[in-house]
Amino acid sequence: MEVQVTELTIFIVLFAFVSVLGFVASRWRRPDTMEHLDEWGLGGRNFGGWITWFLLGGDLYTAYTFVAVPALMFGAGAMGFFALPYTVVLYPLVLIPLVRLWSVSHVHGFVTPADFVRARFGSSTMALLVAITGIVATMPYIALQLVGIEAVLKAMGVEGKWPITIAFLILAIYTYNSGLRAPALIAFVKDTLIYLTVIVAIVVIPTKLGGWDAIFAAAGEKFSQPAAQAAGSGLLLNANNQLNYVTLAFGSALALFLYPHSLTGVLAARSRDTVKRNMAALPAYSFVLGLLALLGLMAIAAEIVPVGADPAAGVPGDRNTVVPLLFGWAFPSWFAGIAFAAIGIGALVPAAVMSIAAANLFTRNIYTEYIRRDASPREEAQVSKLVSLVVKFVAVVLVLGLDTQYSIDLQLIGGVIILQTLPAVALGVFTRWFHKWALVAGWVAGMVFGFWMLWTIPNPATDRKHFGGSAFKLSELGVDTKWTIYAGFLSVALNLIVVALVTWGLRAGKVADGEDVTKPSDYTAEQGDPKVRDIPELVGDGRPSAT
Repeated sequence: MEVQVTELTIFIVLFAFVSVLGFVASRWRRPDTMEHLDEWGLGGRNFGGWITWFLLGGDLYTAYTFVAVPALMFGAGAMGFFALPYTVVLYPLVLIPLVRLWSVSHVHGFVTPADFVRARFGSSTMALLVAITGIVATMPYIALQLVGIEAVLKAMGVEGKWPITIAFLILAIYTYNSGLRAPALIAFVKDTLIYLTVIVAIVVIPTKLGGWDAIFAAAGEKFSQPAAQAAGSGLLLNANNQLNYVTLAFGSALALFLYPHSLTGVLAARSRDTVKRNMAALPAYSFVLGLLALLGLMAIAAEIVPVGADPAAGVPGDRNTVVPLLFGWAFPSWFAGIAFAAIGIGALVPAAVMSIAAANLFTRNIYTEYIRRDASPREEAQVSKLVSLVVKFVAVVLVLGLDTQYSIDLQLIGGVIILQTLPAVALGVFTRWFHKWALVAGWVAGMVFGFWMLWTIPNPATDRKHFGGSAFKLSELGVDTKWTIYAGFLSVALNLIVVALVTWGLRAGKVADGEDVTKPSDYTAEQGDPKVRDIPELVGDGRPSAT
């Protein structure tokens, strides 16, 4: 494929513009010092409604989401739409847990979910497990943002790994310099470009294709072919994948705000009311996501052939390129360049927030807890900055050293493992009944069961026998059925059962439990409440007041 000069030029100009914004962000709402995690890692904990909305939207709806969801619709049909109901049920589900977590975190100066678990259950072991789980689950997620950039570069005829390496080198430097302020500022540009691109696409492309009837007719014809039927693809779900669809949507909704980067945006909000308003307004992004998903069906009607595909030989190619290729087919070069830039810039915001969140987990819950308990706030900030560089470096290595498919599979595994922190983090804001050792036992049981299920799942498309997806066959458990179910849903269900039974047993045996240093009133504190004071005053020596 020849290099698309006009598209590439516009892409580079816009990419350079947001990179400058990333560096300038260090002077935006500039504090007395950036050498404190509350400033570098949480933007001063003072983001208002609009900033939080753009930051959370830019963080949760990633470039990979905008590329992968239409790609899944292109390849599998209705199954790809799971992302829509998942983000619809998400916000009512997490509203109350998040505002309670915001309050207790501001009262005690928590920076990470593991900080909260440490204080709530008095368990450094469980806090360590939550921290490790968060870091491991986040790493492939960061790598996948590179996949989004790689897809648009391929569509512009730019091959090789060096452009991605340069892009992430720039990202690493300005994140090190500006912390959370950088993605917060860039998110304004990213989301403006995304909304502009989607609105134009949803009007222009169907017009060019002869309307929605023609689009759905073309998709219906593709999915009626024997090969597509055998793979379970279709415009509608079939009897065997409906349970997997429902549990995947519900499980994904439970998992999203357990990722540390999601909670970083929430903890950076100014008040409980800011969090509440954002939970009410963020579904606007879900509406856009639904429109984006339909681009996959439009690509079918436009007869887009993914980069590297050979339909005659049954080679699917890189389906992540269908959206960029569709834009290249439908738009003039200058607007295609803007659309490509929207996807590329869309990778920078979540990648920056994810690396900051992972770095904060290491600093607060591993370095300060086990290596230097007397670390000063300045030392914490410096360690976190350095770790954020390491995190991005590992993400680049994952993409450069592994097949893209491995990164996608690792991300699927990430969803299953992050769910194992649900009892301690999400349910922990409501109840202290769980025994600390029961939480550890549930985590171990959920992890072992989850990994075993993932091990049994093949991927016929890539000819791999293990870790080929998250749809687990119930027949593996001896059930006489062809139904599949989301592996994360079953593993967290076992986790909860183990936590409940072991807690009952330990309490009956009067086994000593950890101390809860939080109070019921901490979970309802609002901005202006006497308990919500300046964070530096509370953290004192650099650790949460609860530890």
